Amino acid sequence: MNIVDSSGWLEYFTNGTNANFFSKPIEDTDSLIVPTISLYEAFKRILQQLDETEALNAIAFMQSGKIIDLSSPIALHAARISADLKIPMADSIMLASAREYDAILWTQDSDFNGLEDVKYIKAS
Repeated sequence: MNIVDSSGWLEYFTNGTNANFFSKPIEDTDSLIVPTISLYEAFKRILQQLDETEALNAIAFMQSGKIIDLSSPIALHAARISADLKIPMADSIMLASAREYDAILWTQDSDFNGLEDVKYIKAS
């Protein structure tokens, strides 16, 4: 199973330098898990930078994966991760979600560099 961090989705949608790194987990929709926080972050950023139509198209594509909500166990696990690793809320929710579903987290966010079960590539 795979979860792509919001930075990866945005890189993919904008055909950024690291888009190919994220294409494998994103396009393998049978193994793709999409936390609702990713929907929020991607929609907000695309809405700000482009327009609502593009943002809605991106969300429709993201929904080809399995959408997961922020459950109480994931929220509590995320709070522990945030406290232990000193990382922001959204990042801790992404990591807790990946761990809850035994998924690999794909990202270019340096907060995750060196963590187990994370595929990291440096942002360009």
